[in-house]
This record gives sequence, structure tokens and C-alpha cells, in this order.
Amino acid sequence: MNDPAFLMNSVWVMLGAILVIFMIAGFILLEAGSTRAKNAGHIAGKTVFTFSLAILVYWAVGYGFTFGDHANFFVGMSDFFFSGEQIEEATLSTSVFFVFQMAFAGISITIALGGFAERAKFSVYVIFTILFGVLIYPVIAHWIWGGGWLADHGKQDFAGSTVVHLTGAMAAMAATMLLKPRIGKYNADGAANNLAGHNQVYTSLAVFFLWVGWFGFNAGSTVAVDDGFFGFVALNTALAAGSGAIAATFISWVVLGKPDVPTLLNGALAGLVAITASCAFVDTWGAVLIGLTAGIIVFYSARFFESKKIDDPIFALSVHGTAGVWGTLSTGFFATPELATVGQAGLLYGGGFHQLWVQLLGVVTSGLYAFVVSYVILYIMKKIVGIRVTEEEELMGLDLSEHGSYGYPEQFSTNHTKLHS
Repeated sequence: MNDPAFLMNSVWVMLGAILVIFMIAGFILLEAGSTRAKNAGHIAGKTVFTFSLAILVYWAVGYGFTFGDHANFFVGMSDFFFSGEQIEEATLSTSVFFVFQMAFAGISITIALGGFAERAKFSVYVIFTILFGVLIYPVIAHWIWGGGWLADHGKQDFAGSTVVHLTGAMAAMAATMLLKPRIGKYNADGAANNLAGHNQVYTSLAVFFLWVGWFGFNAGSTVAVDDGFFGFVALNTALAAGSGAIAATFISWVVLGKPDVPTLLNGALAGLVAITASCAFVDTWGAVLIGLTAGIIVFYSARFFESKKIDDPIFALSVHGTAGVWGTLSTGFFATPELATVGQAGLLYGGGFHQLWVQLLGVVTSGLYAFVVSYVILYIMKKIVGIRVTEEEELMGLDLSEHGSYGYPEQFSTNHTKLHS
């Protein structure tokens, strides 16, 4: 097609897809930097591999289950092994739209696999990525984005606080619970030890990579350029991220006595996660308040999970889960009548409790589905093939035990030589 609007929309969404795919680089640095050096190569490699596998799964069945026609209560039932055939009435390239949505699916599984960090077998990542991409992500995506039953109720989730982030986080929670804490995380009396990540420069860079990618995530979800609305979505995204970082920094400063760097970074990410659902539905002041609240919530959420002996090395449950819940619910308060193109206005704009109820329904049903199915899958795998490496392998580090080489070979080879000299 030579229609200028069609071409511009296609270019814009393709740029958004590239930015979202680039977020994988951010997740590699975030997860590797948040964990110990002996697992860095494993984390980097498995992230590239699982994203690659997720692409093929989404091509084969995920896209069809999400957006296919002839839908049943759970999923669509067409467009499997997506051919790239152009839909005549579409306002952009169908292939570009596929790549954009494929990137979202890859991000969700990457979030989920963060809950496996430093103790899961590589083979578990392979099996779970396939099953997550078939049985979990596309089901929830269909419910909300593919014309499913939550869409019929007017569920607001513009770019995926529920579909992408909460879904991944609930799978991560199932994994952390079944894998149990890392060796040395908790003492006999239940006190937690800080198994500090090995590189805060990596995690800081990761946050900026993710922040930049998020403009593709949120602003790209407009899938159109004609009215320039993507700029407003980007503005709300930036405001929430900055507000989340500031709030998290100051709450950690007050409670801990010093501004904690990991908390600061988690605050920025929590603001981004929270605004993902609401970026197109709320005014700028609402975006600031949503981000500020997310920054405070993520600090206390991380402390809560640690107190319950849920070992979450990259804070997936708090950053993507708790903040995802808040972000989804926030439109029930702050969605304006002018911007609520899906669903209704929020409570603070005279819309009553209806939209808040719809948002809560979506959080509960989607979260429970993702958690229960993930738990069942991993429980069966645990009983049949095992999901955790041996104690010796975990202490050695997954770089060497799972792949036969270190991510930092010079550093560890030198240490090994010193120990035996």
C-alpha cells in the first residue's frame, strides 16, 4: 500500500518493536548485575536463548491464540504459523504488528524467568518458555487485547501492566516458591542475608536501556501517528518513571538512613510498570501520582517478600507484580472521561466504582490464572525431571556447571589458580 498514513504507522510501530526488543539488553544487564558474577554468563546466554525460543512459539501458536478469529472463551483459533499475509482493512503492516506483539510476549517470559535466577537448570528454561508461550501469555493477552471476555467488560490495560508484567511476575512467584531460596539467603533463625548483585553499574545502565525501550512499549502501543497522541503517552511514561525513582530514593533514605541504589533503580522501573496500563488514559498529574505511589509500594513490597522467605533476586514480584497491580488499578481512580477510549472514567472523575471493579476483576483473574498454571507446570516438572541444580552446582555457579565456562573467565581462572597454588 502507498497510503502515507499506512506507511507512517508501519514505520512508527516498527520503531516501537525495535525499542521493545532492545529492552532484552536491559534485562540481561539488570538480571546479571543483580546477581553474582559466577552466574553472569549463564544469565546472559539463557536470556538470548529464551527470547529466541519465544519468537518461534509466538509465531507458531501465540499470535493465533491472542488475535485469531473463531475465538472460544479462552483463545483465538486462527493465524497459527503466521504467514505475514496483509489484512486489507488494517491501518498498518500486519507483519509489523506481529513483530511488535511478538516483542511483548518475549518481554513477559523474560520477566517470568527472572524468578528462576541462580538456581534453575537450563533445561527448565527451555520447557517453561514453550509452555508459558502456549498456555499462559496468549490466553491472558486474548482476554484483554484480543477481544476476549475482559475486553468485553472494558478492561483498561493500554500497554500491558497486567498482560505483560503481572503475568510474568506471577509465573516468577510460582518459580521462586517451588525452587526455594538460594543457598545462604536465609539463616537458621529466618534472618535474611544480602546476596548482593555484583555490578550496580550494569543495573543502572539496564534501567536506562529499559527506560528508553519503554517509549516503544507505551508510545508504540498507539499504533498510529496521525494525531500525535503518542507524544502524550511518552510524556506520561517519563513523568511516572522519574516520580517512581524519586519516591523510592527518599523512602529508602528515611527508613534505611541512606539512599539505597537498588531501591532507586527499582523505583524507576516500578513507575514505568505502573504507568504502562494507564499512560493513555490519565492526565499528567495522574501519571506523577501513579509513579510516586509505585516508588513507595515497591520498597515495602520487596521487604515484605523477603520477610516471607520468598527469594526474588531481581525483584520481579515487586517491580513487575505489585507495581503492575497498582498500575492496573490506578485507571479505576484516574482515567479521565476524555481519555477513556476503553472502558469508563475513574472514580475521581465521576465514573463511580465501575471501572475500578473491572480493573480489580482483571488483576485477580489474570494473576490467578498465570500463577496457578505456572505452579502446576513447574510442580509436575519438579516431580518428574527436577528443576533445581544440585547444591554443588549452585555453589560452583551456573556459568561453569551448566555451560562449562565462566562469564568472567579471567577473573575466575585467576581465583582458581590462587586457590590451588
